[in-house]
Amino acid sequence: FVRLEKIRFVQLFPAFTCVVLQGVQKSFREVIDVSSGDSHQAGIKPISFVRQVLAACLYPQMLEEQNLPLDIELRAHSLLAACEGGSTGSYTDSSGMPRVRQSIAEFITRRDAGIPSSAKDIFISAGSQRGLMVLVKLLVSGETGVRTGVLTPVPCPHTLPMLLDEAGVMPVPYQLMEERGWTMELDELQLALSAARNHCEPRAIYVSNPGNPTGHVQDRKSIEEVIQFAAAEKLILLVDEVYQDSVYRQDRQFISYKRVLFEMGKVFSETVELVSFHSLSCATMGECGLRAGFMEVVNMDPEVKHYVNTMLCTDISTPVTGQLALELMGSPLKPGDPFYDTYTKEILLIQATLVQNAERAWWFLNSLPAISCQPAMGGVYLYPRLHLPPGLIEQAKVEADVLYCQRLLQEEGVLVGAGCQQGGTTRKHHLRLCIQVPPNTLEEVLTRFGSFHLRLMDKFPHSNTKISSFQH
Repeated sequence: FVRLEKIRFVQLFPAFTCVVLQGVQKSFREVIDVSSGDSHQAGIKPISFVRQVLAACLYPQMLEEQNLPLDIELRAHSLLAACEGGSTGSYTDSSGMPRVRQSIAEFITRRDAGIPSSAKDIFISAGSQRGLMVLVKLLVSGETGVRTGVLTPVPCPHTLPMLLDEAGVMPVPYQLMEERGWTMELDELQLALSAARNHCEPRAIYVSNPGNPTGHVQDRKSIEEVIQFAAAEKLILLVDEVYQDSVYRQDRQFISYKRVLFEMGKVFSETVELVSFHSLSCATMGECGLRAGFMEVVNMDPEVKHYVNTMLCTDISTPVTGQLALELMGSPLKPGDPFYDTYTKEILLIQATLVQNAERAWWFLNSLPAISCQPAMGGVYLYPRLHLPPGLIEQAKVEADVLYCQRLLQEEGVLVGAGCQQGGTTRKHHLRLCIQVPPNTLEEVLTRFGSFHLRLMDKFPHSNTKISSFQH
């Protein structure tokens, strides 16, 4: 069973909200949830090309009755032909529809400048978290009797600690360096690994790039160092790359771990085991409810790949609509397609909104007393640090950042994530704020947030209220 202390602070909206707001006199009309990356729930519009193709696949009569754009009609016919019995209601292979796996492999090959990807190395699951759970459970299937460990970043995605606990894996935390832009440091990795070997068997290292919730994006040199570290210590690389299409710093671009691995030469490309994850839920697509993601495995033993497929068989079939949406993500429209201009405008609007919101929220947070925030390079979160006054920390019967988040919800109706969910320590307090929301929603969030924060600072005076912010 999952231990209760591991999940007590995980916010499940709206259940968490109802409990916290029970009996509270509300001064706000509605709760705004910016704790999760569910962009459609926040008001971001779905991509119409994706929705129209899926609608036609779910109700093929539309293809006969309506005047759909030609590229939507052709794609829907093509995807239905790839479904068993020509229907989205049919089961698929446990590892995913062959057509979709092939499209994903071609997408990866294009992304990685021609480095080949094979459909045989692609496994589709009901979300990237499901794929990660399968891999993690495989890590603990040995018979040594020693508990398996996985190196995990601090901070990490808020679902990761619970996932590892459910799988019976011991997290081996390594600290990201906040003052340096949440960088991964080899000294910190080595320190964490050495300490862990006294009480577990570390077998993998988990990396989030672009970072969740930190928004950092690794450069080539940093990725090379992590690959060299994994090779030297014989660790499997588990790399979460779900925000790869949301990098918005001009001086930084996304480069996949697989591409760097293969460009380092055969000494690494033929030996280092790598599993990378991508999802339909994140960033531009934002289709959280369709529940589909994929993983690509590199240098994995064929017998182990067989067990991956066997474990996915317990799901029988990943939701077909999610798989079809993955195909649309992997094979986007091209210039000259009738719907291309509309499709491109919608994509660019989502990306421009994210860029604008990242800059606006970062500037605002750093303008407040007792808050400092590193700028995000990618992803959909900001992760500001709260320099909370001693009086509030002493009063808190739970983690101080949890108390802060609860009061923010009760007084202003804004739901954010507490930093202690991300594997943080009680000495430093942070919160997680999703910025992939409509600009007017973000402005409302910042107005409420600022009002609450200034009231709190007045109530609990800080010996040094104006904490120096990071460099603007």
